[in-house]
Amino acid sequence: MMLLNIFGFLNLSFADILDILMVAIFIYLAFRWIRGSAAMNIFIAVILLFVLRVVVAAFNMKLMNALLGTFIDVGVIALIVIFQPEVRHFLMKLGSRYGVAGKSRDFFNKLLGIQEQKMAGGTVNEIAEACRAMSSDKTGALIVFPRKDSLDFIIETGDVVDAKVTRRLIMNIFFKNSPLHDGAMIISGDRIVAARCTLPITGRSDIPARYGMRHKAAIGISEETDADVVVVSEETGGISFVRGGNIKSIGNINELKLLLGAGEGAPDEKHAQEGKR
Repeated sequence: MMLLNIFGFLNLSFADILDILMVAIFIYLAFRWIRGSAAMNIFIAVILLFVLRVVVAAFNMKLMNALLGTFIDVGVIALIVIFQPEVRHFLMKLGSRYGVAGKSRDFFNKLLGIQEQKMAGGTVNEIAEACRAMSSDKTGALIVFPRKDSLDFIIETGDVVDAKVTRRLIMNIFFKNSPLHDGAMIISGDRIVAARCTLPITGRSDIPARYGMRHKAAIGISEETDADVVVVSEETGGISFVRGGNIKSIGNINELKLLLGAGEGAPDEKHAQEGKR
């Protein structure tokens, strides 16, 4: 069924309008998720080439259309190989609870009885007190708390610990001479699952210079999953809490306890906004 006739030769049906709308939404989401990364300029170039090909096809320029088609087909494969981290990040965000599929996934989690990992008050207190001590000593630490997303792909990069959470064990693992201090610790429930884990580093370029590699790793894993992360800076002793790519400086230990104990309390300080100020 024809709905619009533009310029006397461009006929648009309802399916055409829906197709254009879906492509526009996809481009908008891709633009928002890679904004500030190294792939941004390449993304703009690909969009311009795609628009050029549509124009060439509309005017039935067969030779140019074939040339552009071949270039785009080969270029897409090359881009996937070159920008594999950005593509992985985009797909992870698409399926995360903060992405397009988040609501659907939460529905199926409830249907299947999959619950978010919760920590007992005693466990929260042990973690918070360990962070207080490490902050005082300026001992660097990076602790990840999985919620609903699986972190098996992160756990397998480190060493399995599987021990009950205690402040002494946390401090011993992050002690600078410990063989497990370099990397992230994974805590699920009341268990230290693994240590010396490798986290993905965020590709964003708008993160304030005061944040180091631990903070960038914390932001990276929180962008790709729904995990919470606590960072203790080795340089300043400052404690930060990260969720969903947002980072918050912790003013006191009671604030950290509230954030660790409350499942939905989100940081209110966005690194993206800080970087643009």
